[in-house]
Amino acid sequence: MPRALGLLSGGLDSILACLVLRRAGVEVAAVSFASPFFGADKALAAAQAHDIPLTVLEVGPEHLEQVVKNPRYGYGSNMNPCIDCHAYMFRQAGGLMEGQGHDFLFSGEVLGQRPMSQNKQALATVAKHSGFASRILRPLSALVLAPTAMEESGLVERARLLGLSGRGRKPQMALASELGVKDYPAPAGGCLLTEPGFSRRLKDLLDHDPGAGVELVELLKHGRHLRLSPAAKLIVGRNQAENQILEGLAPPECRRLIALGVAGPLGLYFGPATGADLELASALVAGYGQAPAGQAVTVQAGPDLRYSVQPFSRRLAQGYIL
Repeated sequence: MPRALGLLSGGLDSILACLVLRRAGVEVAAVSFASPFFGADKALAAAQAHDIPLTVLEVGPEHLEQVVKNPRYGYGSNMNPCIDCHAYMFRQAGGLMEGQGHDFLFSGEVLGQRPMSQNKQALATVAKHSGFASRILRPLSALVLAPTAMEESGLVERARLLGLSGRGRKPQMALASELGVKDYPAPAGGCLLTEPGFSRRLKDLLDHDPGAGVELVELLKHGRHLRLSPAAKLIVGRNQAENQILEGLAPPECRRLIALGVAGPLGLYFGPATGADLELASALVAGYGQAPAGQAVTVQAGPDLRYSVQPFSRRLAQGYIL
């Protein structure tokens, strides 16, 4: 029996790709990836529901450096390097395929579903850039793509594959019903790099700190982020839960800012150790607290450093928010 390793996101298309190949007589297994930008929870749930052996690869630092920071094929509408990312995933999966003795790779990509990253040229580019072009099959769109080596050799019967294309979801939903797939996530979302708000924060971080690692990327998910100057940035918790998260994620190089005597947020400050930026950050932390209007607030900005500040207006603070 042929053996294949698929990229499983946990979305409907990737589930269907596994089941279509299984129905065609292929033994399927899957791989999913975990990074600061996407997780494997949906894939784990799908694999359990459909009895698909799954390997999860943690790729955070490597993916950030090799794919996100300098994508060969550029970004989409946000900070999403989809072509480079898909090629990277196939490349990692290819190594796993060879190590585990699978015959080929597959994915749930549908021709034309995403106009920029799933057109014929993009699919071919992904395959070539992965290093495993001759061993990648896309079973949901195989009949509208050129036959692969697996089909031509008889390893997989082409007639048992599909010819889906376009952005419509009705054929997939009908196939899901036919194959007994009842629970699957909505098609949108899943990767933070496609989200405009997160992308603004990430672009700002990499513009000002190109060497930033996954620890600073994790911070982008929490709190309000304010760019004070080219040299300084402030993160402010929105509530007690976020304060606790920020406290746990705070790297050694940042300063913790806390307004004394009033309820308020934790601030994480990145920038010069003294001066106008730090004083502004202190006033912003005070402004997001609950001090009475017009009352000066003392902000602890280090072991031996305090600022007495007038709380900064939240309305004016909007001009600094990323």
